[in-house]
Amino acid sequence: MADELFGTPRLAAVYDPLDPDRGDLDPYLRLAARLGAKRVLDIGCGTGVFALRLAQRGIEIVGVDPARASLDVARAKPGGDRVRWICGDATTLPPLQADLATMTGNAAQQIVDPHAWQGTLKGAYEALRPGGHLVFETRDPSRRAWESWNREDTYRVTEIPGVGAVEYWVELLDVAGPLVTFRSHYVFAADGQELTSDSTLIFRDRTEVEADLAARGFTLREVCDAPDRPGKEFVFVALRPARTLDS
Repeated sequence: MADELFGTPRLAAVYDPLDPDRGDLDPYLRLAARLGAKRVLDIGCGTGVFALRLAQRGIEIVGVDPARASLDVARAKPGGDRVRWICGDATTLPPLQADLATMTGNAAQQIVDPHAWQGTLKGAYEALRPGGHLVFETRDPSRRAWESWNREDTYRVTEIPGVGAVEYWVELLDVAGPLVTFRSHYVFAADGQELTSDSTLIFRDRTEVEADLAARGFTLREVCDAPDRPGKEFVFVALRPARTLDS
């Protein structure tokens, strides 16, 4: 089930202009180039920013996301017809033989149900060719990022062409072990409408993620920093091993 932020058309339409700086995607683009990826699966593709950048480079790309409103935004963008968009999740993918599977941004943390998480890793493994890679990021829970998720630290007003001014802020609702729930507020100046979106993220520690990857057959290649957020995130690079002679 997608959050209102991604599934409500009015919110999906302003997602990109409210978060225009996507420098966090540059390392993924460089990695795709370094790996020589020709086919990429983008899990939790949202409004398609990363998928479309790959498509511009001539890469065959499949973007999957459960939020139809976000996919509608993605399809309508220039080059949207170059991407195969799937409304769903990684547990119901067709055979792909991808060179690379990615979960950028908060995509991995939004999968809070343990069975859904295991299913996502299994789906990614099966979608990759032997020798393909899975790459995703997750916040380091020891940095306690949620402590700044409040109105004082997050409030801003953005002027969006064709929409008008939109006020935005975050309100922390609950911290229960590894689960952090918060509410995003959006106020549209044009008509005064306020919409909210409740989200829950899971903060997995490094050892847990490493164990989950190993249990699903992945070989961990490296765990590195997100270059734009040093010390705040774990970036996992995992390999689906090539077939052995007796496999």
